[in-house]
Amino acid sequence: MINTFIQSPQEGAEIVPDGESVEKTLSIIELISSGGMAGQIIIAILFVLLIVACYIYFERLFAIKAASQIDSNFMNQIKDHVSNGKIEAAQILCAQVNTPVSRLINKGITRIGKPLEDINTAIENAGRLEIYGLEKNVSILATISGAAPMIGFLGTVVGMILAIFELANAGGTIQMDVLASGLYTAMTTTVAGLIVGIIAYITYNHLVVKTNKVVYQMEANSLEFLDHLNEPI
Repeated sequence: MINTFIQSPQEGAEIVPDGESVEKTLSIIELISSGGMAGQIIIAILFVLLIVACYIYFERLFAIKAASQIDSNFMNQIKDHVSNGKIEAAQILCAQVNTPVSRLINKGITRIGKPLEDINTAIENAGRLEIYGLEKNVSILATISGAAPMIGFLGTVVGMILAIFELANAGGTIQMDVLASGLYTAMTTTVAGLIVGIIAYITYNHLVVKTNKVVYQMEANSLEFLDHLNEPI
């Protein structure tokens, strides 16, 4: 009997004709399909959220990257034009560059001749609009990062309910194949929800860091422009 026990294949292994045991594998598609209709619906919702999160991330990343690109000599040219009284040339330069920084400077240029406080206020108001544009749809990523794990946990609860229901209808006989569908639903939805939530959370924070760099660039150049206007002639 001891020899028979030692030579028996491991549980979960498949016996092939030559006597060797082969471990069974389960693909992701098979794992999802094994979770039943409830699990597939929740996985589909999480997949849609993942697509939305990826789209927003890359769209905002390219937009923020384009907004942060500015010629290092831009402010020197602006100061030269303003010092020489070439206001129109300075405005044309700002229109050609067409970045958040250049639009703020252009707003300040249009207020030249008014009190410095009025120019500062105009630049601040324009800056708020530029920041709002940079942060467009980024809050959706924060929502997905919080909602995706909750949806995954909802699948966990649904899966456990299905498993308990099947167990109750099994007449007291506990068999893993009876519980498998509910357990697959519980585990796959939890993993999928956490994966989508983690991706959305990381991408959200990365965009926040990138946006803050552009905001700092806007503030630094605006301050440099105001300091130049405040210099004695």
